[in-house]
Amino acid sequence: MKILFVSSGNNQYGISPIVKNQGNSLEKEGLEVEYFTIKKGGMKGYLSALFQLRRYLKQSSYDIVHAHYWLSGIIAALAGAKPLVVSLMGDDVKANGFFRFIVSIFYYLFWDKTIVKSQDMYDTFGKKGVVVIPNGVDMQKFRPISKKRALEVTGWDEKKKHILFTANPKRFVKNFALAKEAFELLDDSSLELHCLVDIPNEKVPFYYNSADVVLMTSHWEGSPNAIKEAMACGIAIVSTDVGDVKDLTQNTKGCYIAQANAKDVAKKIQKALAMNTRTTGPKDISKLSSQNIAKKIIALYESIKGK
Repeated sequence: MKILFVSSGNNQYGISPIVKNQGNSLEKEGLEVEYFTIKKGGMKGYLSALFQLRRYLKQSSYDIVHAHYWLSGIIAALAGAKPLVVSLMGDDVKANGFFRFIVSIFYYLFWDKTIVKSQDMYDTFGKKGVVVIPNGVDMQKFRPISKKRALEVTGWDEKKKHILFTANPKRFVKNFALAKEAFELLDDSSLELHCLVDIPNEKVPFYYNSADVVLMTSHWEGSPNAIKEAMACGIAIVSTDVGDVKDLTQNTKGCYIAQANAKDVAKKIQKALAMNTRTTGPKDISKLSSQNIAKKIIALYESIKGK
């Protein structure tokens, strides 16, 4: 089966690691995957890509076109991609009413199948034909690594304990202000707070494995990969109740859901630090391995192939 992935190419390292990981997992199952990336940002960039994609589709034939994120799905639809699968990633479902109205129009008129990443996204989107398929996690890449080896890569102080905030603090949705306030409440010089910013994907597992606690304080999420990746590395987690985090971590000792206030986040960080050992996360998250998720995506492709 020949698949064309359509997505943004504006990531600092090119295509999003989440999208690339999914493509790799499908290739391991025997599919042929090609990529069309939209390299210019903003609405103008996506509109200019429309004509490029239309020409691209005339040059080759594909069994499925799979667009990632709503803008890519709109461009793929307008370019005449068929059959078309669209993965909504989180913000596009949680967006304001106008954008959700646009997404709904394309869902009904142009998209053959629509994927969301969590039950929370499904409930928010409110469309019965949507399929819930979370992003998978590469269990070969994200795995427990000795802390000593990990610290050699990150260069963090081996005499201190480390809290890793999972995103760029400049992104409003990630709510770094809450994480910072909670960290300051801890008032402990033996702790350091780090942010996961502009790190090449191949090095990210070392950052998780250098951490004693992975921290997420987002306002909202879909099915955050950072949580699944941290679990696959066996690291303790503190997160606000967003997306499917509670469902993912509910059976994993050392993972805590905090209320969206600094006092409770700080309290849960202290509990997670007391864990002082690896969690059962690798076993608990194995059902969402890239291989297992790839099989679900292929089954969805087969259901619409040839339409």
